[in-house]
Amino acid sequence: MARTAGAADTDRIGDDPLSAWPFADRPDLAPEPYLAKVGQVFAVFDARTQDSGNVSFGVEADGRRWFVKTAGDPAAGAFLAHPARVALLENAARLAASFTHPALPSLRCVASSAWGPMLIRDWAEGELLHAPAERRDDPTSAFQRFRRLPPAELAGAIGVILDVHVGLCARGWVACDFYDGALIYDFAAQRLSLVDLDSYCLGSFVNDMGRMFGSTRFMAPEEFERGAVIDERTTVFTLGRTMSVFLGDGGLGRSAFRGNDAQHAAMAGACRPDPGDRIQTMSELARAWAGR
Repeated sequence: MARTAGAADTDRIGDDPLSAWPFADRPDLAPEPYLAKVGQVFAVFDARTQDSGNVSFGVEADGRRWFVKTAGDPAAGAFLAHPARVALLENAARLAASFTHPALPSLRCVASSAWGPMLIRDWAEGELLHAPAERRDDPTSAFQRFRRLPPAELAGAIGVILDVHVGLCARGWVACDFYDGALIYDFAAQRLSLVDLDSYCLGSFVNDMGRMFGSTRFMAPEEFERGAVIDERTTVFTLGRTMSVFLGDGGLGRSAFRGNDAQHAAMAGACRPDPGDRIQTMSELARAWAGR
């Protein structure tokens, strides 16, 4: 039977027994034909929209919308092999079990399929903020419309990102491969959601790759240096770059920065190249951002 995310002794999701739950284990079926039996598949995210090898679905069932993420077809080639994609989904389930936040779409259930685990989450309304490089300056893109929000609204959204990472870091998680592709914004409701945190690592580690996975615009210097330590200070840098990308012009100059002096100082303190010189913890960064 499909299991409640993070549950060891219960088959309940909120107040709803799993006997009434629309999703169940179907190791004999690939996800799409199974999900078509469960409800209406209204969206498919596959190689046409990303190159990870994962295949995800938007499904409407029992009057609700769900986001279902899978490791993709085991026989299909991708940048990561299928076992590695499964491992990342399992890691995402561990992260979801360790920390919840209103900005993180809840992981409700993990069910098995012929492609491995299916992670069933609440659907996040809104638009993905990432735009490919050739569209990044397009004023109609979600990325640019988000950057043009009133400074107070934009700063509030940054505050949500900080709050999520304060909680994650308190539980030992280190941000990896975080960029604007992990952000969905509902412009009408002014609501930010963080998604696709599958690559986050539990505990600090040594960079054994050299150039790690991620977007250069958001990455810390140590993410390019083989043998460097990746830890909470790396997460601090990534969040400082997030402030710079959305409230500034990608640099650290005060004249282009749309936030207040305290917010600019927080950004500058987070983005110092040497990890020992920058703001050391996410809690400290959040306090600096709030002017405390």
